[in-house]
Amino acid sequence: MIEGWRVVAHVGADPLPDDWHAQLVQRLGYRPRRVGTWTELAMHGALRCIDAAGETALPAGARLRVGSRRGPWAATCTGLEQLDAGLTMPFTFMQSQPALALAEVGRCLGWRGDGSFVLNRDAEQLLRLVVHGAGADGLLLGQVEEAGGALPMRSEWWRLLPA
Repeated sequence: MIEGWRVVAHVGADPLPDDWHAQLVQRLGYRPRRVGTWTELAMHGALRCIDAAGETALPAGARLRVGSRRGPWAATCTGLEQLDAGLTMPFTFMQSQPALALAEVGRCLGWRGDGSFVLNRDAEQLLRLVVHGAGADGLLLGQVEEAGGALPMRSEWWRLLPA
């Protein structure tokens, strides 16, 4: 992996199960509202990774990084269609903002801290970038994709700590 870091948990390398959304609702104890599929995919993967790491919450000093090739593509396209039609679009617009997913992921993890979204094509390259400057609480990194074009639906996550 990356020198000086160890993977505590890695989830989502396999295709998502058909009932991933039902699993998210069961894990949260409620149905997420006013968030798009891309954010729900991020929440699902992040929670699975924290569970696999044996943690109940992401430590406050940990970094949260979410990468994607296109971000919330479906919400972005819907928002643009609504704009062309002259409709107001507050909820669709909010769903099209990838950084706002960080707030929802943070909420479901019981975390507030250093989080960011990064457009990228290569998760390994992203991993080499995001470990720089991360402290003793490590980081939680996700690669999240909505299905579309040649991209399959994906929510792959790594929990990393310094070695």
